[in-house]
Amino acid sequence: MFSAPARRAVRTALAACVLLILGLTSAPAVADPIGDSPTAKLEHLADLSRRSEQANEALHQAGIDLDARIAEQHELDARAAADHDTLAAAQVEVARFKPTVDKLAQANYRGSRTNRLFAVMVSDSPQQLLDQMVMLDVLGAQTDREIEGFRRATDAAAAAASASRKSAEAARVAAEQAQALRDDLQRQETELESQIAAVLDAFDNLSDEEKSILAGTPFPPGLDADRIMEHLIPGNGAGALRAALTRIGDPYVWGATGPDQFDCSGLVVWAYQQVGKTVPRSSQAQAQGGTPVSRDNLQPGDVIIFYNDASHVGIYAGDGNIVHASTFGVPVKVQAMDSFPFHSARRY
Repeated sequence: MFSAPARRAVRTALAACVLLILGLTSAPAVADPIGDSPTAKLEHLADLSRRSEQANEALHQAGIDLDARIAEQHELDARAAADHDTLAAAQVEVARFKPTVDKLAQANYRGSRTNRLFAVMVSDSPQQLLDQMVMLDVLGAQTDREIEGFRRATDAAAAAASASRKSAEAARVAAEQAQALRDDLQRQETELESQIAAVLDAFDNLSDEEKSILAGTPFPPGLDADRIMEHLIPGNGAGALRAALTRIGDPYVWGATGPDQFDCSGLVVWAYQQVGKTVPRSSQAQAQGGTPVSRDNLQPGDVIIFYNDASHVGIYAGDGNIVHASTFGVPVKVQAMDSFPFHSARRY
């Protein structure tokens, strides 16, 4: 599954890569932007790839959002069920006290006399009076308890009914929102599939030489994996960087998380999995996790996010370089981080 920011990220990343490889600072003016010149074709592919990467990463984020909403829906469903059970129990308690309360109401309606003055008036002897007084005390205390119990049960039932209505409504809204996210996810998947088809068609239109130019070299001049790992500081970041460097040359594939093909955030996920650490699936979510790191304090293994929509990501390799799954047609490689507009950095 792929997101909309991912598609755009792929295009921009590829465009930057192409311009960097070709040593161009601006594209030559052409009447037809999808012309037959190598430059025009590469730029067209770069544009398509950038959009597909943005869409890809946005799709990952949409999946994360949907999972969170489904979890919320399940929690609200459980709460609604519990509130319904509480209401049912409260109603049973009300029913338990109701017969006594009804009898009292009927007795008062009929004018029954159960006070001490009435006992004095109808007693034939002191002993009968005492007996009636004791009975009235017992009945009075029992009645008070029954009435108080009925009041508490009625209040509890009213509160439970209100809570049950609210939780049921919240669960209904969450279910509707989850369905809306599902629908949007399906729409984004369809759009990405269309964009991927366009990228593949444009790539097939390249010559072998143009594909080679697009792919570039796995490392900047004078740099290799051994040199990068010489000065690594032990830790999660260093371990993730070591893992990522073992994937140099693997292809970029939308939605892939390894072990031998990746998209940009998928490479970060896989690399950190190798050191037992879980990071979010999308570049946007990766930009929110971990601990913020300033550009001046980067360490090898830090996660670097690019573009204002946080739609591309790589792992800092030191000396101003990143290892990343760049874009379609460009294998996993080490490249200068200045090739892309810096967004932020996180340490996991």
